Amino acid sequence: MILPHALIVFLACIALSLVLNLWRLLTAPTLTDRILTLDTMAVNAIALVVAWGIRAGTGLYLEIAVLFSLTGFVGTVAYCKYLLRGSIIE
Repeated sequence: MILPHALIVFLACIALSLVLNLWRLLTAPTLTDRILTLDTMAVNAIALVVAWGIRAGTGLYLEIAVLFSLTGFVGTVAYCKYLLRGSIIE
């Protein structure tokens, strides 16, 4: 079967993209670029968790991915609101 080999390649690509995102996070010129990079890292982490769940053959990782996606969305909205208004809670 090709699926286990494809999952290993996919996991390696996602891990590489996380490393490149970390480099971009450290070298980003503006705060907006850093927020966008953090959001991209959250999406990559979700893909990593889903792929690991497929490899493990259990549905528990899908629930973890949903929690990561909700947390990542709320975090991105909070960062953007802080950037626009200077306060998160009104």
